[in-house]
Amino acid sequence: MALMITDECINCDVCEPECPNDAIYMGLEIYEINPNKCTECVGHFDAPQCRQVCPVDCIPLNPQFPENQMQLMAKYHLLTAALKSETVKEVTE
Repeated sequence: MALMITDECINCDVCEPECPNDAIYMGLEIYEINPNKCTECVGHFDAPQCRQVCPVDCIPLNPQFPENQMQLMAKYHLLTAALKSETVKEVTE
């Protein structure tokens, strides 16, 4: 499952730079997680880095986006392939 940030978030700014997929961003009032980019750090780390650094434990699984480990790994591969494609395009321009 993708993760989500609840309204217990204190906007401490520690989770956003830890996300290897750039899935975390500042919303209207608190940080939010783009579920299309969140892989729970599958492919990058053994545990979600945002959860590791969150001082208030406000990052649960998002029940609206159920995904198993295989689906998260597939999303990781799609995201990293897209990133590599963008990097190659920038270098060749």
